[in-house]
Amino acid sequence: MRKNIVAGNWKMNKNVIEAQQLMFQLLDYKKNNSTNCEVWIAPPALYLMMAKDVFAHNEIGVFSQDMSEYESGAYTGEISADMLESIHAMGTLIGHSERRQYHGETDSHCNVKVKLALDKGLTPIYCNGETLEQRKSGKHFEVVKNQTEVALFTLTAEEIKKVVIAYEPVWAIGTGETASPEQAQEIHAHIRSLIADKYGKEVADEISILYGGSVKPDNAKEIFSQPDIDGGLIGGAALKVEDFAKIIEGFNS
Repeated sequence: MRKNIVAGNWKMNKNVIEAQQLMFQLLDYKKNNSTNCEVWIAPPALYLMMAKDVFAHNEIGVFSQDMSEYESGAYTGEISADMLESIHAMGTLIGHSERRQYHGETDSHCNVKVKLALDKGLTPIYCNGETLEQRKSGKHFEVVKNQTEVALFTLTAEEIKKVVIAYEPVWAIGTGETASPEQAQEIHAHIRSLIADKYGKEVADEISILYGGSVKPDNAKEIFSQPDIDGGLIGGAALKVEDFAKIIEGFNS
């Protein structure tokens, strides 16, 4: 059965003191509250080893925000799958909209990264989604279909079951536009049906698909109640323990 997941992407935020403080607050929350979902965080790379120390018993899954498509070598500033495996990170984000926008990442890059991550036993959170222009011209289904096929459809059924997908409508992030829970559900169902067409319904039903379009404490419950939405990839609201906790509680009945 697929997992419910709330994953916090810290992006480029927090100095080391603030990061450690938030980690301890999250650990405290996790120890004192039972949650109906897995809780994961993706702090800046500099803090990954600290996170592994704080969450020594895997109370919270620790993820990198990105990973190199190369295994090792002269790639200044990059982090390899091997390095992540060696610190026992749980996995990595791949193809986040900001990596695509500012660093020219494509789904072909994502495909290489996803395979590398899986080979090292890491869980890839593969991100996709359409821009405002693509949504307004009615190409959103086609865009998401192409992204999913290029990035994931070279995998075997056993491999794709280990991938978590995060749908991020780029047009609903910082534009003043918002996606309704129904719009989000529509794309999530579309992604699941694409996987079912290629790998069968049983495989598709095992894959967690997270929503990454501005989930907040006040809309989490409604979004998470949609049948094909299995959690959220949270940005800004993951930086405050109170907000993040309320989103986690969106899975409490």
